[in-house]
Amino acid sequence: MTIKQVSERYNISVDTLRYYERVGMIPPVNRTASGIRDYQSEDLKWVELAICMRGAGLPVETMIEYVRLCHLGDVTIPDRLQLLEDQRAVLQEQRRQIDETIARLDHKIERYVNSINSEIQPGTRCRCRCKCDHKC
Repeated sequence: MTIKQVSERYNISVDTLRYYERVGMIPPVNRTASGIRDYQSEDLKWVELAICMRGAGLPVETMIEYVRLCHLGDVTIPDRLQLLEDQRAVLQEQRRQIDETIARLDHKIERYVNSINSEIQPGTRCRCRCKCDHKC
């Protein structure tokens, strides 16, 4: 596949693909005799991984380190495992924070809905089931 085809397939820019390769977020892509990038299935797997990991917030430097470790072979499997476990822990903490924020938003939304229904006046102390006793 050409870089344009890969760009269209994954809905990312050609510049982003070039950047991923240039900084080492994906391994170097094979080129045709005329120097045009020729993405193979293995290259596409790396592109998919890079997109997924970036979408999850993995720092560029971490992705570069992961690719470097992969190129060093099976001796780096424990290091790769640790890198992935560390990233999973970061994502789990982010999810915990998001869940906490959603719960707070749900609470505030409930207060506004109740306020609209004249059950609770805005600015009064909360007397909901959670007994949080704060102004909502």
